[in-house]
This record gives sequence, C-alpha cells and structure tokens, in this order.
Amino acid sequence: MNKLLKKMMVALLSLGLVQAVWADNVPDFKETFQVAKQGNAKAQYNLGGMYYNGQGVRQDYAQAVQWYRKAAEQGFAKAQYNLGVVYEKGQGVKDYVEAVRWYRQAAAQGLVQAQYNLGGMYYNGQGVRQDYAQAVQWYRKAAEQGYAQAQSNLGVMYYNGQGVRQNYKIAKEWFGKACDNGLQQGCDAYRELNQAGY
Repeated sequence: MNKLLKKMMVALLSLGLVQAVWADNVPDFKETFQVAKQGNAKAQYNLGGMYYNGQGVRQDYAQAVQWYRKAAEQGFAKAQYNLGVVYEKGQGVKDYVEAVRWYRQAAAQGLVQAQYNLGGMYYNGQGVRQDYAQAVQWYRKAAEQGYAQAQSNLGVMYYNGQGVRQNYKIAKEWFGKACDNGLQQGCDAYRELNQAGY
C-alpha cells in the first residue's frame, strides 16, 4: 500500500469515518507473484489463495487452480488440499477423481482436513467406488488428530455398522470425543446413547 493511501486511511480512521482492520501481514499481490514465479511453493500457494478469494486481484478460479497446482506438484500439502476442494466443489473445474487424487496426497502428509474430506469421498462414492471401510480408515486418521466432525462421523459409522461391525459403545466413545471437542451433534448423540444404556 503506498504511503499516501496509508496516511489517508489513518486520517479517516482517526475521524471514525472508516472501520478497518490493518492487516500488515496480508501479502502484497505483486511481491507474492514475483516470488511465486521463481518457483517458491508457499508463494504459489498464497498466490492461488489470492486469486481464489479475490485478494489484491480479481477473483479467478482458473488462475487459483493453476497456482495451487504448481505448489501442489512440489508437495505442498495445503495446496494439494485446496486443489482437492476446488475440484470437488467445481470452482473453475469439477472432477471428483482429481479431487480424490489431491486429497490423497495431502492426507498422506497428515493434513487432517484432507483426511476428513477423503473419508467423505469414499463414504459418498465420489471419484472412487463407495467404500465404507476406506471412509472409516480416513475418518479415523482425522479423528485421532482431534478433528471433531471426523470423530462424530466415525461414531455414526460404528452406530450404523458401516465399514465396521456395529458397536454402540464405540460409537458412544467417538461421539463423546466429538462432544469434548465442541461439536454439539456429538454431544446430542452421546446423550442419546447414554440414555439408552450404552
């Protein structure tokens, strides 16, 4: 941001005419672009995010995909995850098989959101053959890292006997963990199973 603009914003803020939060840590688009062009994976990931969110540049999902891919191909887990999200949601492109591919790469690096989303892809049969046992495997990996929604989903899998042998006590344990991590639906399910004597 140039000095004159900063001075004007400070003046307006001091007069109470503008409500803003200074975000000095928000990367400058031009600087990020230059570093990304040099092959820096983190900068490529950040640039993808800037295009995705329209931050400092016009929103452009196709450009976001291009920059996320550059970072993802270098093994940057968050870029792999974001690329999976873009492919799953169909923002610029829609391809469940590609979403699974990128989620799997990020999940293998331990990225909890990717593990959770990969579990969902297996659960719903999107981009892969529906496989509850695989859904359980990926939900468990995310759940063991404390991801509340994965803990709740794992509880549902045990409750319904999907991909695992039906077991209300284990379902209750997972719902309890989800509740402990602040997920209300986990608390509700735990309470119901507790009242049922499990």
